[in-house]
Amino acid sequence: MKNPFSFIFHSRDKPKDAVSAAPTFAFGISFSGKSVNPTTAIQVSAVYACVRVIAETIASLPLGVYEGTDEGSRKATEHPLYRLLHDEPNAEMTSFIWRETMLAHLLLYGNSYSQIIRTGRAKVESLYPLLPDHMEVDRDSQGNLTYTYTTSEGQMYRLDPTEVLHIPGLGFDGVMGYSPIALEKSAIGLGIAAEEYGSRFFQNGARPSGILTHPNTVKDPAALRASWNTAYGGSSNTGRVAVLEEGMHFEPLSIPNNEAQFLETRKFQVNEICRIFRVPPHMIGDLDRATFSNIESQNISFAVHTIRPWLVRIEQAINRALIPEKEKGRYYVQFNLDGLMRGDYKSRMEGYAIARQNGWMSANDIRELENLNPIPDEQGGSAYLINGNMIPINMAGLGMLLGLTTDNEEQQESTPEEPQEQQQEEGAANARTGRKRKNDSRKPV
Repeated sequence: MKNPFSFIFHSRDKPKDAVSAAPTFAFGISFSGKSVNPTTAIQVSAVYACVRVIAETIASLPLGVYEGTDEGSRKATEHPLYRLLHDEPNAEMTSFIWRETMLAHLLLYGNSYSQIIRTGRAKVESLYPLLPDHMEVDRDSQGNLTYTYTTSEGQMYRLDPTEVLHIPGLGFDGVMGYSPIALEKSAIGLGIAAEEYGSRFFQNGARPSGILTHPNTVKDPAALRASWNTAYGGSSNTGRVAVLEEGMHFEPLSIPNNEAQFLETRKFQVNEICRIFRVPPHMIGDLDRATFSNIESQNISFAVHTIRPWLVRIEQAINRALIPEKEKGRYYVQFNLDGLMRGDYKSRMEGYAIARQNGWMSANDIRELENLNPIPDEQGGSAYLINGNMIPINMAGLGMLLGLTTDNEEQQESTPEEPQEQQQEEGAANARTGRKRKNDSRKPV
């Protein structure tokens, strides 16, 4: 039976011939006239430094498989994925290299692809990275995703979505990610143009170009220009004294380099590229505004606001694609971010002292974080301690009353009752002693 409300409520769009109708951002010519693509962008020093610091940071973090139990989480070192993700995903590379390559693809192309090689029992055997520019993602006639990979020899292979570990970056459709290089090609193109301008400036002898004027007619201008460039062109001839004959005169034409704000433009483009990748400038060598007091805070901000979102994106993609359906919810993949969140030595020790004194960390817990050998349990290494002057708040008034009562009882027990006559004699003796001391005090010295 046809839904009578179908003309009001429309179902979710199902694209048939494309991934989605979301807008695309392609590589190409920027407004500065320079071609911007991953190959040209990575040659800009700021882009290379930002990609490298993010890729190497994430690749160096411990990555493991964990099992959630009733008593908490534990490392599932016996799980088949643990060795692949922690040590070597395939026979040709280590886990560090695989993750570094994966992040480089994400930061330059916006997507990362790895082929999942499984055994006959659907067990993940290895993971191989695939070149993003050789992969085409589309949908078949039924709306299912398809992955078509073209090798360097031109052979095309169609892969099922279960055979591809696809990690998309920021995008509009939830399937494909956009390349930061393509999105911000104007800013990166300006950086490329500034570098090219500086290179050509020094190539021409670090002098503005100009014209040679001659009072008479020059018979062979090309030969004169060639001899001038040979003698005074290039950075190796900078500062060489020019000899002008027959009344010739040199007139510079171009704008001086300081008026063109060349250095200021290059510095601004470094900050602009850092803004694209959300990397603190001091991490790529720009220390103009870095101080000893704010670098630590910037490092923590880098870990929280830059690295952590990438980690969550990668973790969830791996959990979705590699963890079997029957194991989801029990096993999961997670990075260890504790190393990046550590402050300086003094701050760490102060934090450990607070945790130790308040009972939520033992000596061995602290030593494990500092990569130190544990203290045996018989020596109290795993004991949890707390200050003795701390009691539950609902026991505060009752504890005070109990303390006073105990003190009074102890005082009465320590002073036994004496006979009345003995007490009267001691009182009279004390009175006589007091009068004697009083009279002695009045005598002159």
